[in-house]
Amino acid sequence: VQLQASGGGLVQTGESLRLSCATSGSISSITTVAWYRQAPGKLRELVAGISTGDSTTYADSVKGRFTISRDNAKNTVYLHMNNLKPEDTGVYHCAADKVWSAIREGRPSSWGQGTQVTVSS
Repeated sequence: VQLQASGGGLVQTGESLRLSCATSGSISSITTVAWYRQAPGKLRELVAGISTGDSTTYADSVKGRFTISRDNAKNTVYLHMNNLKPEDTGVYHCAADKVWSAIREGRPSSWGQGTQVTVSS
């Protein structure tokens, strides 16, 4: 599966962005699609994930502000980011795997290129 992330940009604190992760194949056959982010000098962090059953998981730092969703007809997963903060700045990657544990452990089998999100204060 090939993944293509897009939608990043430069915004101010409190603004919103929507990231898109387009896949080359049917995402209905993929167990979980997730978004990770990496900020300069920090470890890569699992931000959100969504399963084929639409179960979702979020990092504590984004709960209530970010929403992950999937459109199987468009083979696309979205990350809606509201009330953005400077600490949300980083490169956001989408990734996919059939096994949730691989997502949780940061070793999914498929990675997309990153999209930069910068939140100014």
